[in-house]
Amino acid sequence: QSMRITGAGDPRVSFDDTLKGKLPQAKICKEAAHGFSSYGNQIGLTTGYVHEVYDEGYLAKRMEIGAVIAAAPKDQVKRLDPLPGHIVLLIGGRTGRDGIGGATGSSKSHEVKTTETAGAEVQKGNPVEERKIQRLFRNKEVSEKIIRCNDFGAGGVCVAVGELADSLDISLDAVLKKYEGLNGTELAISESQERMAIVIDVKDEEFIVNQCHNENLEVVRVATVTNNNRLVMKYLGQTIVDINRDFLNKNGAKRYQDVEVKLPNFDDTPFKEENYKSFVDATNNVMTRLSVCLQKGLVERFDSSIGNGTVLSPFGGKTLRTETEGMAALIPTLGKETTTASLMTYGFSPLISRWSPFHGAMFAVVESISKIVAMGGDYKTIRSSYQEYFEKLLDVPSKWGKPFAALLGAYMVQRELKVPSIGGKDSMSGSFESLNVPPTLVSFAITSMDVKDIITPELKESGHVLVELTLSKDNYQLLDFNELINSYDEVLKLTKAHKVYSAYTIKDGGVIEAIYKMAFGNNIGVELNSELELSSLLTKNYGNVILELDKDTVVNFKHRVIGTTTTNNVISYNDQKVYLDDAYDIYKDVLNNVYPQTEIAPTNELIVGNCNERSKLHSDKYYDEVNVVIPVFPGTNCEYDSKHAFEKAGAKVKLVVIRNKTEQDIKNSINDLEKAIKEAQIMMLPGGFSAGDEPEGSGKFIATFLRNEKLKDAITDLLENRDGLMIGICNG
Repeated sequence: QSMRITGAGDPRVSFDDTLKGKLPQAKICKEAAHGFSSYGNQIGLTTGYVHEVYDEGYLAKRMEIGAVIAAAPKDQVKRLDPLPGHIVLLIGGRTGRDGIGGATGSSKSHEVKTTETAGAEVQKGNPVEERKIQRLFRNKEVSEKIIRCNDFGAGGVCVAVGELADSLDISLDAVLKKYEGLNGTELAISESQERMAIVIDVKDEEFIVNQCHNENLEVVRVATVTNNNRLVMKYLGQTIVDINRDFLNKNGAKRYQDVEVKLPNFDDTPFKEENYKSFVDATNNVMTRLSVCLQKGLVERFDSSIGNGTVLSPFGGKTLRTETEGMAALIPTLGKETTTASLMTYGFSPLISRWSPFHGAMFAVVESISKIVAMGGDYKTIRSSYQEYFEKLLDVPSKWGKPFAALLGAYMVQRELKVPSIGGKDSMSGSFESLNVPPTLVSFAITSMDVKDIITPELKESGHVLVELTLSKDNYQLLDFNELINSYDEVLKLTKAHKVYSAYTIKDGGVIEAIYKMAFGNNIGVELNSELELSSLLTKNYGNVILELDKDTVVNFKHRVIGTTTTNNVISYNDQKVYLDDAYDIYKDVLNNVYPQTEIAPTNELIVGNCNERSKLHSDKYYDEVNVVIPVFPGTNCEYDSKHAFEKAGAKVKLVVIRNKTEQDIKNSINDLEKAIKEAQIMMLPGGFSAGDEPEGSGKFIATFLRNEKLKDAITDLLENRDGLMIGICNG
């Protein structure tokens, strides 16, 4: 599953007010969302959490980051060394010019003329091929024969193949091309994705080639591991690259840089309390902030449930109106029952990071960890990944001081909480003319836990007390980490004992934001503690967590009582009341013109359609063993969960991969599917997408394929003569 975090300027700004040399923010936001969701949908990737961060600095250059969680059986994960005589196979998509300069283009600072000078530096995706590679690599027999593997990211063959071993002889003539006319340099540096380079023993080549063919994948041998400590590339009979590995391993010349870290203004911090005349005014201000308002219309553009492993919907409660804190999904164990889920959260506030990159990174890491704790996770098992995004640094010490300070802030939390970082990515290119992105270090936190212990954030029932875990800070806004550790431990004890009904972290909107978002899901009201100052309910105490508890639950951490839950759908403070529906209306309308959202009330009503063609929806025949055939077409991505559903019901399932690389592949696939249909009692056409579902979506290919006379006859016989059943979902 994946998490998508983006950064943009205000997308409500009109076209007339758009900067010269830039597209309107609304256009960029919508198209970028469509690109991510289209690709994810096509490869069957669940997008479990989506959020857009708004800051005028991202007018300089949009932030588009994210994280993907994958899982592999431990015994299939190997770390082996290539030996002389081993070979390198290139699997998947063909190479074209579209991938040249992809990474370098995205890593340049921009100016007005960038559209002319770098407009073509973008890769053309091929998600259908990537889905096939996913299937291939999940095959244990294949993965166990892989000695080392690289995907084709930045640098193309140079990096993907060049990194696999210290000594290589690479043949660029063998690289499959989308079209003719590419020269050796283009073949070497094109970053066209959906390709994998794997090192295997030469004795396993025939097996791997056959397995690739079974998955409708092209594969070629492109290199041999040698023992002369040189990276050699050959093209059209000539050696065009011949470099000593010792030189490459030096990573270029050493560079030294002066760094100046400036202290923030501690007399004017983003944590200061805000003042409003009334609770109603505070509600209107907070719930209409871009940093707080509803992003449901954006979230709905992504598939959060594909794969049938999703544990948490992006919005929870009976009204589906409470935003979740992160994403959770079952580990995809291919049909084996599991209750273990992965959890992932993120943390970042541009408001704090502008004031101090050090504090911004520190609170980003703490926020991501606190969200895991609020979901019921154990902070001691968390692994982190940081993504950094800063302005073009040039040779200015004060500019270099920003990422330097941010890394110190993140490292401080790591050291104190013993939470290791296992990955990351950086870009120091966020500049356009005189504009710069805000100092950005986004922290992703991941762990796993049993689904029965996961806490959801919507309030559960009336008569409960809401307490806020509060974190102590000194005059320099540094946290007391010993107190933080003790507090996390105490919350974990409560969650393990199932004494926490719901939990939510404090963010830009303070307690007011958190309370409303917790209340929306089940229309449960809250009577706020009248002894609290209104201003204190607005403070941006990042990392603080609000917990819903029984009134008699003993709390052993520093806290304050926020209020109690009530039966009415009202948030009240002293004599002032705000109805949840009224608050939700202003909260949901802020971005509705940019990301229109659906508003469908949940229902338990089941509607059964009339079937005029067949008078019944079951078979009169009974079998000791029911066989199901599921064809896997290019673009199909629901075959695993469909197979699991049938197996769970007691059926025996056969997947038939439809191959279409050659005319003979198509003929063989028709024969294979015909045979399987004749042996089955049920035929299932699962969902999937291709080419963004239009104009050549997988549904059209399926329909064309099934018009073949052999398959038409086999299906007719199944349905009309053998009283078989057929089901289709989505494109199926």
